[in-house]
Order: sequence, then C-alpha cells, then structure tokens
Amino acid sequence: MRASGVLTWANVLTLTRLLLCLPLYLLIRSESWLWASVCLFVAVLSDIFDGKVARKQGNTSPLGGFFDHATDAILVTTSCFALAQSEFISFWLVWLIPVAFIQYSLDSRVLTGHALRSSALGRANGIGYFVLVCSAVGSRLLESAWLQSIIPMFSWALVASTAVSIADRLQATIRATRQR
Repeated sequence: MRASGVLTWANVLTLTRLLLCLPLYLLIRSESWLWASVCLFVAVLSDIFDGKVARKQGNTSPLGGFFDHATDAILVTTSCFALAQSEFISFWLVWLIPVAFIQYSLDSRVLTGHALRSSALGRANGIGYFVLVCSAVGSRLLESAWLQSIIPMFSWALVASTAVSIADRLQATIRATRQR
C-alpha cells in the first residue's frame, strides 16, 4: 500500500468503519445484539486508530480528516436511525446529526481544502453519539433494564446539545459575516 495519497492504512481503517454501517443498521434492526456489539467494537477500534496511524505515518490531510468525520456521522446516524425505528430513541437525533455535520463541514470550509474546525460542544456531541449507540446496544445485549431506561433521556440530552451546537455555530457564522 502506498504511504501517501488516498489509499493509506488510516483510510483503510476509516473505510472499514464505513463498510460496517449497513451491517450494523441491519443487526440493530434484527435485534442481533451480540453481532451488533462486535460490529460496534470493530468500528470504535477503527475510529481510535485511524487518526493515530495517519499521524504516525505522516499521512494527515484535510481530506482524510473529513473522510473520518463523515464516516463517523454516517455510522452514528444509521445506527440512531435503526434505534429510532425500534423506538429506543427519538427520531430528532437522526435528523440533527447530519444537519450538524453538514454545517460543521461548510463552516470549516472543508470543500476548499481547509481542515475541520470543531468546537468543544461539537466534540462532546460526537463522542456522545457513539456512547449512546454503544450504550443502547450494550443495554440490550446485557438485558440491563436500568441502562435501557436511561437511553431515551440520554438521547434527548443529545438532541438538546446538538440543537445548541447548531445554533451556536450559526450565530458565530452570522457574526463573522457581519464583520467582513
């Protein structure tokens, strides 16, 4: 494999996560909790290591960062879609995650080659989406009633924090536009 360009080990790890989106969706919908957990475990490992591998091999780029974050957004959105269809969480999150990601990408001007610029709340939400999906699947796998009972509340907290993040980024964009 080439050490630079599009086909890098880091991008292979990210691609692996992208390829897990559909199987994970189907596994959640069919309530195959063990296999969904295995899928999530591999996805999380690929997310942990893709950036580390890119930095170690000197392959970081705005495009690679965008591919990583876009894959994360697709994975958590499709997983949340499956969870919402099963009535474990609200559908609001399914719509807000892509809106927040698109806004984040456009605001960062990623299409012009700039690196993504995240906020503390945006980073926390991104982690929160993964935690929500892993907790929802894990609570079903372990048949943990108390954990299952807090998943809807956690999803509503993420709905609220995602809406706040979108509004905050919009307000910052408006302020920056006015100052030009």
